[in-house]
Amino acid sequence: MPAGRPGPAAQSARRPPPLLPLLLLCVLGAPRAGSGAHTAVISPQDPTLLIGSSLQATCSVHGDPPGATAEGLYWTLNGRRLAPELSRVLNASTLALALANLNGSRQQSGDNLVCHARDGSILAGSCLYVGLPPEKPFNISCWSKNMKDLTCRWTPGAHGETFLHTNYSLKYKLRWYGQDNTCEEYHTVGPHSCHVPKDLALFTPYEIWVEATNRLGSARSDVLTLDILDVVTTDPPPDVHVSRVGGLEDQLSVRWVSPPALKDFLFQAKYQIRYRVEDSVDWKVVDDVSNQTSCRLAGLKPGTVYFVQVRCNPFGIYGSKKAGIWSEWSHPTAASTPRSGEAGPGSPRATPSRGGGEPSSGPVRRELKQFLGWLKKHAYCSNLSFRLYDQWRAWMQKSHKTRNQVGRSRGCARGPASSASSASTSREAAAKAWVTSCTVLR
Repeated sequence: MPAGRPGPAAQSARRPPPLLPLLLLCVLGAPRAGSGAHTAVISPQDPTLLIGSSLQATCSVHGDPPGATAEGLYWTLNGRRLAPELSRVLNASTLALALANLNGSRQQSGDNLVCHARDGSILAGSCLYVGLPPEKPFNISCWSKNMKDLTCRWTPGAHGETFLHTNYSLKYKLRWYGQDNTCEEYHTVGPHSCHVPKDLALFTPYEIWVEATNRLGSARSDVLTLDILDVVTTDPPPDVHVSRVGGLEDQLSVRWVSPPALKDFLFQAKYQIRYRVEDSVDWKVVDDVSNQTSCRLAGLKPGTVYFVQVRCNPFGIYGSKKAGIWSEWSHPTAASTPRSGEAGPGSPRATPSRGGGEPSSGPVRRELKQFLGWLKKHAYCSNLSFRLYDQWRAWMQKSHKTRNQVGRSRGCARGPASSASSASTSREAAAKAWVTSCTVLR
């Protein structure tokens, strides 16, 4: 029974009997005096001791049946026969037992100490409880799902294990008035948690604490004071859709819907997106989504399947100053980027290079990357910025097409200088037109 280095009793143990009869001894009680042909009693009965304590017990037989004298008796602990040197005969009807430096009980319902007759029959039994008093619970945290309930969890103590059945009760009350209430739905989100499903007040702080009790004492946590409005969380955003952005091979568009449960309340929301490659477990998180319900992911690998999730943080409900609590992540939604060179609506087409130089789409691609870099740095996931980007891309494609037409009309007579001049002129025209369109959009 001692937890740690086994004592003499454990070292001399024999094969244990089936577990169920052992459990029944402490649940239903072992035979007592007068319960059968062999009548006996163990003293003390069902003791509770601190770890490290010693136990002096006796088994006294009443009556004079054959084989029921003290010299024929022996002890077992959890079905294992204890060494004879741990016992001694006090008189013809009493056998004593001495156990030292007890460790924690092997089972929280108590260890089974049993006195047997010579033939192995059970004469009497006792439940032995060895453990520690509970420690002060700490680290209480609570949250409210859509302002309709309250769930709390806590840590049981610095060491946690008491080796005894320990009961935890979550108590709560309104801060300035009202009576203590006890939570009733335990283990809802783990072993040390409780759920209050209804009848909660808003705009009034609650005091919440946890009480721990076992056979050796009790302990109470510090009191947590909170307002339901400060600990609101919600369901993950529904209807998350991920799609391609035309033929752009390094981008995906993500759209979702705000959690409907909070639509009738005054609150702000911020979102996070995370995504990963199909064959990877590492997620990349996009923090700067703000309160938008759409975002475009850029810098992705062509021809790759991505899984995307979104979560919501409803904060500032009815003017609350707290940061809010993030929801769970939505179910993963998958989409793939176009393969490199795969044509799609609105995708720029590369033309063959001339004279072994860079493809004519090279400058456009570089400028696209520059624009995306500026977008990530300054505009994040703004819908307006993406409209500007689409306009900018269209004008650059138009500029690229015009430049190719001019080159074909001049044929081989065009020299390097005129080619550069033509390209520069067309880009300048496209830039001016794009600036004009940006001004209109703004």
